Amino acid sequence: MFTVCKPVRKLAKIAIGLTAAAFLAACEPGATGRGPSIDTSEPIPVALLVPKSGDAALAQSLENAARLAMADLNNVKIDLRVYDTAGNPNTAAAVAQQAVADGAKVILGPVYAQAANAAGLAVLSKNVNVLSFSNNTSIAGGNVFVLGPTFDNTANRLVSYAGKQGKKSTVIVHSNDAAGQLGQAAISNALGNSRVANAGVVGFDRSQQGVIDAIPAIKATVDSTGADSLFLTATTAGALPLFSQLLPETGVSPATVQYIGLTRWDIPAQTLELPGVQGGWFALPDPAKAQAYRVRYNATYGEAPHPISGLAYDGIAAIGALASQGKSNALSAAALTQNAGFQGVGGIFRLRPNGTNERGLAVATIQNKQVVVIDPAPQSFSGAGF
Repeated sequence: MFTVCKPVRKLAKIAIGLTAAAFLAACEPGATGRGPSIDTSEPIPVALLVPKSGDAALAQSLENAARLAMADLNNVKIDLRVYDTAGNPNTAAAVAQQAVADGAKVILGPVYAQAANAAGLAVLSKNVNVLSFSNNTSIAGGNVFVLGPTFDNTANRLVSYAGKQGKKSTVIVHSNDAAGQLGQAAISNALGNSRVANAGVVGFDRSQQGVIDAIPAIKATVDSTGADSLFLTATTAGALPLFSQLLPETGVSPATVQYIGLTRWDIPAQTLELPGVQGGWFALPDPAKAQAYRVRYNATYGEAPHPISGLAYDGIAAIGALASQGKSNALSAAALTQNAGFQGVGGIFRLRPNGTNERGLAVATIQNKQVVVIDPAPQSFSGAGF
């Protein structure tokens, strides 16, 4: 049975994760559980909550992706109603209530964690589920699901791969802000469930001096423990370029210590030029499927999609796939969390009863300034990586 929403949730607003998907289908039938009853012979009323007056370009890209998914559905009609949250939690709560009053059977969005949390709480008593575009798992639970790629998912994938490659222990290097703390917790949890030992944790302040000050502690921890890998939460727009330069200069060489990244190291493309990231490991959605989505979106709308727009495609396609089974409980929590998940766009994904998600990710490295997939994304949840 689906757990009741926690009355109080953390409201940390974490940056949204990356890519998405392209052609989904439900893999097994739904079941009973929390959610509205629907008439699948009629268009399904779906509310799309986006920050139109906060980030118009992002809002439009999400709506475009949702409509692209609607065009791909077979034997299912979606009645999409778009509401502006302005990126504001109070507004998100108000429009979520309005959407349900207007007949919405499920809410897709909002983007930001605080807004998604507020929307979920606002319609909890109405028995309507919220498929948010956030990747902040602190808001997940009850009637709120997060569609965005999570730190836990990425950490589990990379730690599992490291263990299979014979890595014995890793040092976690994380920023001291909220995102870094969540990343550190995700890596620690993944290590706790693996054959790879946690050799130590080193935090750093997100500044040039903060990175410089952390280098001696990182080297000392690696040297004293004999760790054979280094797991960094640093981003390409943040501390990663400086770490990738200073660590090898200090003697923590990627030739002897495997660098692993919790975030994408291939965005922006100029990161691939950095000497220190060569040979590093990171995770990403199925490249072929993600590229197929980008090409299709561009052909339809004449521009590149926003990096998270595919989450709207995922949401609509999953709703459509479940509704196509013709069951009145197609949008119940039990149906949404059916174990086999959904197949498609940026790879397989499934929603979990605790409101989080799992996505099938590929493991990639950088060789000669090019991205090379070294372990393909699994094609089912019984495949590699799970």
